[in-house]
Amino acid sequence: MKYCKFCVQPDTRPNSQFTDEGICPACNYLQQLNDADWQERYEILNDLLKQFPRQSGQYFDCIIGVSGGKDSTRQALYVRDKLGLNPLLVCLSYPPPQVSQRGVDNISNLIELGFDVLLSAPAPETWRGLLRASFDKFTNWARSTELALFTSVPQIAIRYQIPLILWGENPGLQLGDLKTLGRTGYDGNNLRYMNTLSGGGLEWMIKAGFPQQELLPYRYPQSEEFEAAKLQIVYLGWFLGDWSLVNNAAYACANGLEIREDTVENTGDLYGVTSLDEDWVTLNQMIKYYKFGFGRVTDYANEEIRLGRMTREQGISVVEKYDDACSDEYIESFCTYIDISVNEFWDHVHASVNLHLFSVEPNGAILRKFKVGVGL
Repeated sequence: MKYCKFCVQPDTRPNSQFTDEGICPACNYLQQLNDADWQERYEILNDLLKQFPRQSGQYFDCIIGVSGGKDSTRQALYVRDKLGLNPLLVCLSYPPPQVSQRGVDNISNLIELGFDVLLSAPAPETWRGLLRASFDKFTNWARSTELALFTSVPQIAIRYQIPLILWGENPGLQLGDLKTLGRTGYDGNNLRYMNTLSGGGLEWMIKAGFPQQELLPYRYPQSEEFEAAKLQIVYLGWFLGDWSLVNNAAYACANGLEIREDTVENTGDLYGVTSLDEDWVTLNQMIKYYKFGFGRVTDYANEEIRLGRMTREQGISVVEKYDDACSDEYIESFCTYIDISVNEFWDHVHASVNLHLFSVEPNGAILRKFKVGVGL
């Protein structure tokens, strides 16, 4: 385990590869942005949009997947108010036991801002069963739900015959998931290869006993279907020089976004602006930390370090303090939803701990073997 020389990203991120100089992909990309001509990128975007004229009889110019959070709110406003397009916003809705009131209010805010929002809501009991199966098999309850989340947008694009999909950040350049890189910095059609989506598709769900007809919301369209519908995903973040977690939150908050009020100790969310539509993602961020040695706070700190708003030493300090943060209340409500005990939850977590990076003590405590910012 080694750390980036500039930020606090370890080389344990899936599909990531450091440079020979020990720099993570995201920091390497940021260095390249010093020479970026943002006016030229804006002109490239406008030329690109001309390749997707609205067809006769159609009302929408493009599709944007939204949760109502900071990134999707900023994208929707930029696309409508700056680019002059009429986007259809597509939201995959969590079932009532999972969605937060905050999430409901933020989607309502987008509607009140004048956008057309299409809600996709998979069958709740299939959702619950898949969530339990995901946790049992992968100790990652979101393996199935993230498939549905990413799938809903291209499925709707095909159904509504809207070929242009505008996405947020490029996970290859801005996070380091290199398998998602396309022909250009804004080509998003290789999004299907990101770590979230490349875990075997529906096969494990079928083996778990779920009928294929119940899994349609979880089936990401094949490359051939993309080509037949002439779909193109475009990473909008590539064109925006001020695209960042904090900046997007500032834009969105100025336009009605409701953020978290819970503490960093409970959420690992330094500013209370991520994953606003539900709370159990906090569990997954904690578990990700125990699997790979980094969690939500690492991602926060990395961006702040790259933007010069936090020193690397400050980043190390907050990561050491909060990267495994998760409220007992969130764990208990999750266990109630999938019908397991809290002890069973921790049995799963302990079995999934990366023992190269951590030790599991007899009392259940999980202790770090590595030093944040240094590694092993």
